Amino acid sequence: MKDKNIIRVKESIKIVEQRLRGIETVAHIDQHRAYGGIIRSAKGKLLEEFCIFLVKIAWDELGGREEDISFPTKKIPIPLRKDYIRRITSTEIRKWIEDNYDEFVFWAQVDVHVFIRDQFVLGIECKSYTENAMLKRILVDFSLLKTKYPELKCALLQLESQLTGDYSQIHNAVIYGSRSTHTLMSYFDIDLNILTLLDGERRVDEPIHLPEYYKPLEFPVVESVISKIETLLQEGIKSI
Repeated sequence: MKDKNIIRVKESIKIVEQRLRGIETVAHIDQHRAYGGIIRSAKGKLLEEFCIFLVKIAWDELGGREEDISFPTKKIPIPLRKDYIRRITSTEIRKWIEDNYDEFVFWAQVDVHVFIRDQFVLGIECKSYTENAMLKRILVDFSLLKTKYPELKCALLQLESQLTGDYSQIHNAVIYGSRSTHTLMSYFDIDLNILTLLDGERRVDEPIHLPEYYKPLEFPVVESVISKIETLLQEGIKSI
């Protein structure tokens, strides 16, 4: 990694750690929202911002120009499949849909849309933790997006893992995953790259924003995640 990026990453890690430690204080100060909602929202926003930072570093490591990369937040319109209409047995409903076909749209998105030279090459879902029930939704979202962007690269960036298996053992040379997660993913035509930042399986009763359960964000782990994002970007730009 370039010297300037090593410095930037280490500084960013310090900021992320400070903000994670400060979430509990913010949650207690805000009397207008539920405690759990504040915690989830704060962690989610923090991770999305960190994710975009990591992608920018990865792009810079590849020698990419800053003006070529962007992160649009607009949802992607997914049209209704016409073969679905033929399966509808009610003549009245079928005609109603046909007469108003252009109005039948589902607006899909994941947390971070990475565009290179105005082309959607990488989608990243950000989670403070992930369990398999949540993974189903993520796979559906990516499946919808890939109907419009078949070459889209897909990733999940999570602080902690609750997917079972060894997804949380981030220092292993090979991460095999879990039986349930692999079984679930086998039903979707999605090559989902799961990137985990913090070591150890998530414990419901041990929230990491509390000092006694805090987990450090380690530079070598972040560096490895950046390297994997570099690979995804390289693969993604081949199709544009």
